Amino acid sequence: MAIQKIGVIGAGQMGVGIAHISAIANYDVIIQDINADNLQKAITNIDKNMQRQVDSEKITLDAKKKSLSKISTSPTLHDLEDCDLVIEAATENEKIKTKIFEQLSQIVKKEAILASNTSSISITRLAASTDRPEQFIGIHFMNPVPVMKLVEMIRGIATSDETFKASESYINALDKTIAVSEDFPAFIVNRILMPMINEAAYTLYEGVGSIEAIDTAMKLGTNHPMGPLQLADFIGLDTCLSIMQVLYDGLADSKYRPCPLLVKYVEAGWLGRKTNRGFYDYRGNEPIPTR
Repeated sequence: MAIQKIGVIGAGQMGVGIAHISAIANYDVIIQDINADNLQKAITNIDKNMQRQVDSEKITLDAKKKSLSKISTSPTLHDLEDCDLVIEAATENEKIKTKIFEQLSQIVKKEAILASNTSSISITRLAASTDRPEQFIGIHFMNPVPVMKLVEMIRGIATSDETFKASESYINALDKTIAVSEDFPAFIVNRILMPMINEAAYTLYEGVGSIEAIDTAMKLGTNHPMGPLQLADFIGLDTCLSIMQVLYDGLADSKYRPCPLLVKYVEAGWLGRKTNRGFYDYRGNEPIPTR
């Protein structure tokens, strides 16, 4: 299974990052998204991010030009038909992902590997929606993709050794470090991280500390680069809630019950940085706590 052409479904932050590093690693890349505006923004953002790498002397200007030339875009799944590996990076919603893979199975060549960038959903269950569960795998990148070194690899119950090895070679070519996780809800990183964020929301909800106090305590008390509520805003509160619901439903343990305050923020549409309001208000020059 020689991987040369990568398809990326979803032109959001994760899809853009995956396309960026794949092109720099000399893979041909096609980004698919049903929204044409998202595709144009994706190319613009990749250009800007690569220019930052040029400015910091991490890549040369020639490397940037070559990498950008390897990226194309499409609003239709049919243009992914000749890809060797297709990575789905759509929103963290199982119904949406399942629908994508059902359609994709009818389009891509029979030897192609299908992968999901899901941060919590069962790889085995997603694989069952395809015509090739043996050629399905979880490849979970961290955000922001060009910066973060880790990639979680998750085998479904049917994932073949050949699929795993080919995917492993691809990730190694990206100069990333691999952590292999079993196919349990939220895998490794989010199984540990999301309950911490949820507990920070409970700590705020119960009045133990203010937003500022909680984040300061965790930054300076545990030497984290950012506090858990600030990090939740960066990830997206809707994504945090979705992962907590997967944990709660999948493990049936009350310790994973999503905090009602987190639910309320999501219901209000205050999803963090992407909507300019979450635990912090980002509409001014400096973020201001919203509680």
